[in-house]
Amino acid sequence: MTAIEAHRGDITTERVDAIVNAANRSLLGGGGVDGAIHRAAGPELLAACRALRRSALPDGLDVGQAVATEAFRLPCRWVIHTVGPNRHRGQTDPALLASCFTRSLDVAAGLGAASVAFPAISAGVYGWDVHDVARVAVDAIRASGAPGVATVSFVLFSDEALAAFEQALGS
Repeated sequence: MTAIEAHRGDITTERVDAIVNAANRSLLGGGGVDGAIHRAAGPELLAACRALRRSALPDGLDVGQAVATEAFRLPCRWVIHTVGPNRHRGQTDPALLASCFTRSLDVAAGLGAASVAFPAISAGVYGWDVHDVARVAVDAIRASGAPGVATVSFVLFSDEALAAFEQALGS
């Protein structure tokens, strides 16, 4: 059974095996969590993402999918990039959002990561209500069984997001 927790914090300082990046399709950095992770990891992360674009992902990463890179200057070993659905673009299917969490866990398990930290994917600029994100995320993690992943942490940017995830966790 995977332990699931939520706390307020900065995902770029988490001492876990892998952190999940709420990336955009290009994988080339952006704002919010994505920008913070790229800044903290250093220019090597952008170079690794550009290498992925030149090889395995020439068209970018699809919504709901996930891919890993090294973490470079971050205190974790890997960054798992996933692209959340954007409600402003009509991407309103909760299954797409759930896929971000389950595919990220699949990638983490494939890497041998025992601990993974997630942000509130698609909350914020992608227009999803944080309560909906919390419910979908917690349900997806619980349903996945997270093979090999012992601890999942939701690292949240605000008291409102923390309260939503605590409610979804039944805390």
